[in-house]
Amino acid sequence: MKKCIYVLDTSVFLTNANSVYAYGDNDIVVPMKVLEEIDKHKKRQDSVGSNARTIIRTLDALREVGSLYDGVSLGGGKGELTVRPSALDVHTYLPDDLSPDVPDHKIIATAMQEREKAPDNNVTLVSRDVNMRVICDALGLPTEDYNPDQILESGEEVYTGFSEVIVDDHIIDDFYIAEPIEVAQESLHANQFVMLKSNINESRTALARFAGENKPLRMLSKRKNFYGISPRNKEQQFAMDLLFDKNIPVVSLIGSAGTGKTLCALSAGLEQVLQTEDYTRLIVSRPIQPLGKDIGFLPGTMEEKMAPWLAPIQDNLQFLMGNDKLMLQEYLDRGTIEMEAITYIRGRSISKAFIIVDEAQNLTRHELKTIVTRIGEDSKLILTGDIEQIDNVYVDETSNGLTYAVERLKEYELAGHVSFLKGERSAIATLAAKIL
Repeated sequence: MKKCIYVLDTSVFLTNANSVYAYGDNDIVVPMKVLEEIDKHKKRQDSVGSNARTIIRTLDALREVGSLYDGVSLGGGKGELTVRPSALDVHTYLPDDLSPDVPDHKIIATAMQEREKAPDNNVTLVSRDVNMRVICDALGLPTEDYNPDQILESGEEVYTGFSEVIVDDHIIDDFYIAEPIEVAQESLHANQFVMLKSNINESRTALARFAGENKPLRMLSKRKNFYGISPRNKEQQFAMDLLFDKNIPVVSLIGSAGTGKTLCALSAGLEQVLQTEDYTRLIVSRPIQPLGKDIGFLPGTMEEKMAPWLAPIQDNLQFLMGNDKLMLQEYLDRGTIEMEAITYIRGRSISKAFIIVDEAQNLTRHELKTIVTRIGEDSKLILTGDIEQIDNVYVDETSNGLTYAVERLKEYELAGHVSFLKGERSAIATLAAKIL
């Protein structure tokens, strides 16, 4: 089979530092301009900066093995990697419309040059930049996206944690009198919620949680009040059932703005930390990802820098505490409630804590894994977010860390998930989430 040559763009390396090993025994070409672009990101204190530093170290290690100019083996049955300088006359390969001063255009020119050098090989430029791929296609240069973390074809396919099951009418009565009921549904996952529907009267229903194969369905908690708030719909009721189950250490809640996912998580956390004392502290964090243009560096201590990012969380906490700012501040001063920066979570082992990571849709798979692996004994992790509102340019609704966690953990009894559907913040918030 004829080998292919893949020319990798900067965006590929900033997404995954190990992308050079993802193309089997095909050869990899890295344009010199890409190295220059990577160097601009190496001091960033986020996953992009980490990827930039890692690929630089990888290339340095390969340099010790062979020549990057002549081509060095990637080992393990992989192909060769070559760093290729740009052509002296970029316009030999580009139309006058494209400026050689633009880094993307130089990278495209390098790919065109590579195709001229190796006409017998399939040369493909790989980039996450949509416009760059469009330009390549207009020039007749084969191109493709790079999305190793994509786990679904579209966001509409994300696991909802809920299903309807048609049963014989008498099953509904048996369930309500606490008879053990089992359902044989291969498509159901552990901790998935089900609505039992009578086969002769669809209005006769019962809500339950699927505990697993050969296990009876579980009744939901009959409690109506959780630290001052009551569930307003079945999804919120499902969430509370998971949030108060100590046998489920990871819970994910997905929903559009105003559906109550964060408020439910915070109320459950406050009750189990402050009242029942099942956990010693409540830790709340969210990714530092601005909406729109960043306002630049923030002055002050870490707490002062984090304040703008955590203001929405603080608003919710204050609401749950009856707008008592002094009480909230007292818990913060004692360390019973912590506002933590995700940036500094690496290396920690967090035990007996109720941990909420809000806006988790802005996390990459790597960042999400780092957070989950910090969870120690007797801790519970709650991931909340809206996969339709992503501010991180390096992920989308099918490849972000939250979607990845939902899809990969749905098979296991240690995790549970609920997708919130109904907005409860206000009529206008619900309408805006739907049509704007």
